[in-house]
Amino acid sequence: MKMIRAIIRPDKTEEVVDALSESGYVALTKMDVIGRGKQKGIQIEKIYYDELPKTMLILVVEDDETDGIVDIVNENAFTGSFGDGKIFISHVDEAYTVRTRTKGL
Repeated sequence: MKMIRAIIRPDKTEEVVDALSESGYVALTKMDVIGRGKQKGIQIEKIYYDELPKTMLILVVEDDETDGIVDIVNENAFTGSFGDGKIFISHVDEAYTVRTRTKGL
């Protein structure tokens, strides 16, 4: 299993979530976060924004679904500008459903 964490622009969130849902990936966690990338924020006219609002989407999926999800996020979160986001993928050893106490997704 893999955990995919996608940090994207808030204004692209619904577009990405809808595309994931249409492709069958409905189970996710969505969090509002604040951060900055390598550019250390942005400057618009005379105002400097050190940290920017972003949305983090978290999905845990089977290994063979990872590439498809990355493609969906990349396609739907893309603007071509700094701050489009980042995708992190990590291994998940185990998952349990609390209600049923079963192991697995």
